[in-house]
Amino acid sequence: MTNIQYIAGLVSAPAKGIEATVQLLAEDCTIPFIARYRKDKTGNLDEVIIEQIAKYNQAYEAIVKRKEAIIKAITEQNALTPELSAKITASFDLNDLEDLYLPFKKKKKTRADAAREKGLEPLAKIIMAQNADDMDYLAGKYLNDKVANEDEALQGARDIIAEWINENVYVRKGMRRIFGRKAAITTKIAKGGDPEKAKKFEQYLDWSENLAKAPSHRLLAMLRAENEGVIKFKVEVDDDEAIDFIDQAIIKNKRETAAQLRLAIDDSYKRLLGPAISNEVLGEAKAKADAVAIQVFAANLQQLLLAPPLGQKRILAIDPGFRTGCKVVCLDEQGGLLYNETIFPHAPQNETAIAMKKIRSMVNAYKIDAISIGNGTASRETEHFIKKIAWDKPVQVFVVSEAGASVYSASKIAREEFGQYDVTVRGAVSIGRRLSDPLAELVKIEPKAIGVGQYQHDVDQSQLKDELDTVVMRCVNSVGVNINTASKSLLGYVSGIGEKLAENIVAYRSENGPFEDRKQLKKVPRLGEKAYQQAAAFVRIPNAKNPLDNSAVHPEAYTIVEKMAKDLKLKTADLVSNKEAIKKIHVDGYVTPEIGKLTLQDILKELEKPGLDPRKSAKVFEFDPNVKSMADLRTGMVLPGIVNNITNFGCFVDIGIKESGLVHISQLKEGFVSDVNEVVKLHQHVTVKVTEVDEARKRVALTMIL
Repeated sequence: MTNIQYIAGLVSAPAKGIEATVQLLAEDCTIPFIARYRKDKTGNLDEVIIEQIAKYNQAYEAIVKRKEAIIKAITEQNALTPELSAKITASFDLNDLEDLYLPFKKKKKTRADAAREKGLEPLAKIIMAQNADDMDYLAGKYLNDKVANEDEALQGARDIIAEWINENVYVRKGMRRIFGRKAAITTKIAKGGDPEKAKKFEQYLDWSENLAKAPSHRLLAMLRAENEGVIKFKVEVDDDEAIDFIDQAIIKNKRETAAQLRLAIDDSYKRLLGPAISNEVLGEAKAKADAVAIQVFAANLQQLLLAPPLGQKRILAIDPGFRTGCKVVCLDEQGGLLYNETIFPHAPQNETAIAMKKIRSMVNAYKIDAISIGNGTASRETEHFIKKIAWDKPVQVFVVSEAGASVYSASKIAREEFGQYDVTVRGAVSIGRRLSDPLAELVKIEPKAIGVGQYQHDVDQSQLKDELDTVVMRCVNSVGVNINTASKSLLGYVSGIGEKLAENIVAYRSENGPFEDRKQLKKVPRLGEKAYQQAAAFVRIPNAKNPLDNSAVHPEAYTIVEKMAKDLKLKTADLVSNKEAIKKIHVDGYVTPEIGKLTLQDILKELEKPGLDPRKSAKVFEFDPNVKSMADLRTGMVLPGIVNNITNFGCFVDIGIKESGLVHISQLKEGFVSDVNEVVKLHQHVTVKVTEVDEARKRVALTMIL
């Protein structure tokens, strides 16, 4: 089986498109570049499909390497037969491959090994052949200085047979089928566990359900409870059913050997097969649960990164607090820090009048357009305080998520940007900048620290990082980057650039001033032709001499656009945004071996609205002014809210108090909902009704079915 055939069996895409994608990936093309600028080669495959092809191609290569390693290891033992070699070569299932390799795998000395050393393997073979009777007489032939009696001989033979049964490919496959369909998760409260921790997992203290049907979030919750010593966790099937299956597979007649085989089967299942397959299916279930949780996190992260930006405005940002005060910073249109101060409008200081005067003065002095307030402690109180101020001009007030701001403020990136300021100032700057451009600011924070998902610390961390990095790259390149203002962190996610080249670009920019055109990128140290090809179209240069440098048109297509303009008797600059002229262009006349119709159609769309930001504009949201804490809530209240997290079992909604309320998936709308993301999106403004308030557990239940 070739890699193309392997991938085609797993991805819904034509073989031709898969082959072209694999080839482009082999040429070090990035996924954003392939999806945007090689549509004609791939057959218009989108980024998600291309990402799947890349993953499955890596999986194929890993399987091939594993097969090579297995064949080499068995060959070194002089045990590779043509039949075994053919089976290994034909298999592309890792479980099957490991089953084939199991008898040859180096392992610690086993009971079977000890029995072989006592010369009992011939006896085991006779019993397995099932052609003999009178076991005591037969066993007596194998007594020696290491085997004292017939019982010892039979026990040793059974140890060898138990290992053979465990290594039987057919038996292992059958056991996987039984466990795959019927394995149950069973939990019991652990002795000596922490009662406080147990409260978090009270649902799972005595729980049982089918493993295959357990939702991702429930399985991960139980595994966390086990890791924290709250419960004991088992994955098991009906022992009689499992042993009956092995009996039918191994025992061929009713001779006296059958009794010995049944004993060996029982031992093999309980000591070897059962635990091994149980761990295997649990591992597979955990991997599937991880994948689901990671996808939820990835979807949330993408929505968060592509949240509406306010744009280049002067912003006053506030990191609210009570005792330590509210840290205030004033930022210019590029997010540069102009001024910072701490005010104390709340208890215990209650310097409300002084704080109002200071805020009003800063807004006027620094020509502030909008105010950004973090949504943490004292957020609602600070919002109410700000809205009481009488402004000399209209000022928009926004409440933004603080998620990850503290992580950023203590990071190396923050120290590089604001080394002379303490962490409180840096955190406030982040709160302001994420209103102006969430994407540009949030890329500075490790994605999993942003906190939009479920069980992100319990899933495979390597897979989580890879997936989230892919999401960030996808978002950055879908929006494009102003190369003259972008931070090193943002540039690092641009197709083809990476961390080191991003540093070189920032250094070049500092030494030589702003980039005037895309070709200038080639002057950046170590940025070669390949990196330029992958990156050029994703960077933007506002006010460049060539207007195409501020668009998503790739430099390789500039000559085609120039020809289009010339054919219409226009200059290139006059063609850009000229909808009437663009309508006259027929792409068929501009197809080249490198650039086909699909890419040309994209070029025309881009010429109509060059450099258009796909994100919407930020909008002010108003919480209910009468609700400031959980004590203000009453069942039946209808409130405005903002979706601030999405999970598989529902979404959490910020209704203006510290605790977010849960809208269970069954309460999103009338009828069945299979995917929460089909109904709501992160940061969506929604209307909810309070159905339950549990102050003791700090939980609020909401419904969107009004």
